[in-house]
Amino acid sequence: MTSLRRFASSPLEGGAHPVARPSRFHGGPGGFALPALGAQLDERDGAAGVCFSVWAPEATAVEVQLFGADRASAGTVSLDAAGDGLWTRFVPGLAAGQAYGLRAHGPWNPAAGHRFNPARLLIDPWALGLAGDTARLALQVGHAVADPLKPDQHWAQHRPEPADNAAAMPLSLVVDAAAELTAGATIAPRPAIATDRVVLYETHVKALTRLHPAVPPAQRGTYAGLAHPAVLAHLQRLGVTTVCLLPVHAHLSERHLLARGLVNHWGYNTLNAFAPDAGYAACTAGRDPVDAAEAQAVRDEFRTMVDALHRAGIEVVLDVVFNHTAESDLDGPTLSWRGLGQNHWYAMGEHGVPHNFSGCGNSLNVSEPRVVQWVTDSLRWWVQAYGVDGFRFDLAVSLGRVAAQGHGFDRHAPLLTAMQQDPVLRGVRLIAEPWDIGPDGHRTSGFAPGWLEWNDAFRDGVRAFWLGHPATRSELATRVCGSGDKFRHSARSPLASVNLLTAHDGFNLADLTAYTQKHNQANGEDNRDGHGHNLGANGGAEGPSNDPAVLHQRSLWRRALLATLFCAQGTPQLLAGDEIGHSQRGNNNAYCQDNALTWLDWTQANGELSTFVAGLTALRRRHPGLRHARWFDGHAPSPGQAPDIAWSDLDGSPLPDHAWHDSAHRSLVARIVVGEPGEVATEELLLVWHTGGACTLQLPPGRWSLRLDSAKALVTGGEDGDSGGGQWPEGQRPLDAPTVCVLVRALHGPQDPS
Repeated sequence: MTSLRRFASSPLEGGAHPVARPSRFHGGPGGFALPALGAQLDERDGAAGVCFSVWAPEATAVEVQLFGADRASAGTVSLDAAGDGLWTRFVPGLAAGQAYGLRAHGPWNPAAGHRFNPARLLIDPWALGLAGDTARLALQVGHAVADPLKPDQHWAQHRPEPADNAAAMPLSLVVDAAAELTAGATIAPRPAIATDRVVLYETHVKALTRLHPAVPPAQRGTYAGLAHPAVLAHLQRLGVTTVCLLPVHAHLSERHLLARGLVNHWGYNTLNAFAPDAGYAACTAGRDPVDAAEAQAVRDEFRTMVDALHRAGIEVVLDVVFNHTAESDLDGPTLSWRGLGQNHWYAMGEHGVPHNFSGCGNSLNVSEPRVVQWVTDSLRWWVQAYGVDGFRFDLAVSLGRVAAQGHGFDRHAPLLTAMQQDPVLRGVRLIAEPWDIGPDGHRTSGFAPGWLEWNDAFRDGVRAFWLGHPATRSELATRVCGSGDKFRHSARSPLASVNLLTAHDGFNLADLTAYTQKHNQANGEDNRDGHGHNLGANGGAEGPSNDPAVLHQRSLWRRALLATLFCAQGTPQLLAGDEIGHSQRGNNNAYCQDNALTWLDWTQANGELSTFVAGLTALRRRHPGLRHARWFDGHAPSPGQAPDIAWSDLDGSPLPDHAWHDSAHRSLVARIVVGEPGEVATEELLLVWHTGGACTLQLPPGRWSLRLDSAKALVTGGEDGDSGGGQWPEGQRPLDAPTVCVLVRALHGPQDPS
């Protein structure tokens, strides 16, 4: 696969009044145009300067306030109405590094959705850089209120706050976009990873390395820390192909967290969609940049991280939040979008109140072409300027809600279609979290071919099967074969299912097998927050235990769950920390815990479990039957050959219909005969899932090599071909504990002689 360092023109071209675009674009490599909205370097009549372009369709006037050294005001520029809701002006004499903010004039009529207030300095939605403190921005509301932490008025009674807040706002920065794109083009090309070999690793930049002893203290918890050789070596040893980073867009903490003295650790509250969050930058020691030079250093550190990961053979996927913004509900701040035209930036309901399909107070209006442009401009920017290889979309159903269809979901909605046809974005990994909290918001398998989707049915079905909740063999078989009941339609493959046991949201693996109930008291919401349906088990004691029997049972479960994950058809995703036994002490909603609860404790890492996971990924790479990219149908490809999959009980007998749905018996055997894509099979796999106690497995004819026994923490047979597990001739073999087993038998020809 070739590098994706390509450059595409902005969707604005051809759709705006001519004066809304600079007379000359500074192109990146290949001469392609740069995005036209925002602040772009330009030259007119021999004079260099900056062209400002702002979309504020219901404003009556828009101004750009310029700032000099020490944030002193350097004057205000009135923009010209250019039609189509655009306001533009070329200002000669300005250069990269110029700090600015926006002010929008217009009506104040909350019931009609109008909340213009020129006393509020606004961030440019298209700003490529920011400088200034963001810690308490949630309190920068646009309406008058005695205490923004304790709103006491109905939204309809809001009146505009007359005091100027420029001193409290971060400033937008003019950035040399062409230079940024050139820098992006120097990043090592994207690794070539076949789709059936992808192993996703969801992690948080800070939490991964904040306590890593091999990372220098100044780099811990940062982009530089993630690029450290010790961290890269761990990822390579695990067999990770793709790191999925929790949000790195500049973000802020909500007012309810500020009131409790907490912060938004996960980052699902985007303030700016073009700049990396400086909280993860070693170059600024985790503080916000004070000027353009420090903002540049943050961008460069992020690029260096991506380059290092690429050189280690690892892709970078970003978790991005385009379902809502950091402006929250109408008691929340006016920072950017709301102040430029709430009725167009947000999906609006009745009485001037935004829809709230996100549960975070607002929902972006992704049916609006300019909002589509803003999202796709941001995505292209991260691919081209920062070298990232894909995106995981938070609450992605919100991105497919179409206003003209009553905000119902459409897999071919404007934004989703725009991403898939875009010449830059159509080649990157697109991963959906396929639900939101709006009407009919659970849409697993509802996205178009080309998308990967988180599969909560796999998560719940596998948890239930192993941890003693209502489950059947039919459910397990469906989940480990790619969830065909959901994804086997519309030309989608088993790989569309992102199989996961755990994620940032919910229990991690250690807690899933040590707690039956959530324990979120540290979040300050009386344990009301977080999901209540966890399907966990504790092995006989809730939480920490020194009982050897309890600890043994938990270890059996953890290895069986991990083995089921990596021996299932689909695209596996591992949560960072699960491979080393990290616990969050039962907190299943640790979004506000930026502390040792979420920081991985490497000094207490379970090295044996990490080695086991590395063995599982190696086993998956070696055997195509564990990562088959086509749907099993149970039929032989031609007469005399074995079927691609055949199911049986432990004694080798086929399962009658009623046995598939009997929740009392939880042992299942599958024989798989498939080869690499386009090649004939050279081996037969025997997979065994057994949750119960002592029993007997009847082996089919032939000599079998044991490659995996999760109960014994045995996993062998990586790329070197060493079996290590011993040869098992046909006959009966004891199974004395919950386990996942994989056995392999070589085939000597297409007729499969025994």
